[in-house]
Amino acid sequence: MTNIQHIFKKSNVAVITGGASGIGLAAAKHAARSGMSIVIADLGGDRLAAARDALVEIAGEEHVMAVETDVSDKSALEALERAVIQKFGRVHLLMNNAGVGPDSSIFSAEADWNQLLGVNLFGVINGTRVFGPNMIAHGEPAMIINTGSKQGITTPPGNPAYNVSKAGVKVFTEALEHELRNTEGCKVSAHLLIPGFVFTGLTRGHTEKPAGAWTPEQTVAFMIESLERGDFYILCPDNDVARPLDERRMAWAMGDIIENRPPLSRWHKDYADKFKAFLDKKD
Repeated sequence: MTNIQHIFKKSNVAVITGGASGIGLAAAKHAARSGMSIVIADLGGDRLAAARDALVEIAGEEHVMAVETDVSDKSALEALERAVIQKFGRVHLLMNNAGVGPDSSIFSAEADWNQLLGVNLFGVINGTRVFGPNMIAHGEPAMIINTGSKQGITTPPGNPAYNVSKAGVKVFTEALEHELRNTEGCKVSAHLLIPGFVFTGLTRGHTEKPAGAWTPEQTVAFMIESLERGDFYILCPDNDVARPLDERRMAWAMGDIIENRPPLSRWHKDYADKFKAFLDKKD
């Protein structure tokens, strides 16, 4: 039995934030089909109720909880953990997945920055710090999956608050996995989900799935395959971008530092031809 099979099984418990739609709901349904008890946390009562009903159809009423939770508020997550422990006893899978994506600029409203950092970054930090200690303490195999973004790695221009939040998730999750693997007796692992182009509620300007986008279900299926291999970085492709192109883009971004190029040189007019040549280069 692989480590993931020790987690996605009957009698175990999954807590998924941002679980009322998109990747979170797809992950919750997968966990429910695996026999797990499911807790979804999100905002928006109607969406949350609809998601709960869908999960009840799979897992049964006694195995599903849906709790309105603002993940940017640590006290709300502490209340969520108490409710989960009281009902189910312990947590084996924590997926810090809640995210928002309003547009931002360097000088846009402080409220936009606070919302993005509060949900996307501190939601991950708060969730891990609230649930993590008891997940370590119960001594059974467990897993923390944090949802990042390719924008947190290549940091394209256009939405700096979002990029900062997702870059922070990457750094935090790397540090988390390092600490977990160096904690004696710890059976909790950490993983960074890096979605590609996914058709979710954050997909702007589209009422139907674009041809290039994956569905949330495809993304979760890829995530499970990656977890079965023991991957930490779950770098998802999509119908437009295969892994080799992602690797090239990420390598170029790191090259800005190594070669002392201007920041975000991929979008700099003086480097357009060099970037294209780099993408076309045969190894």
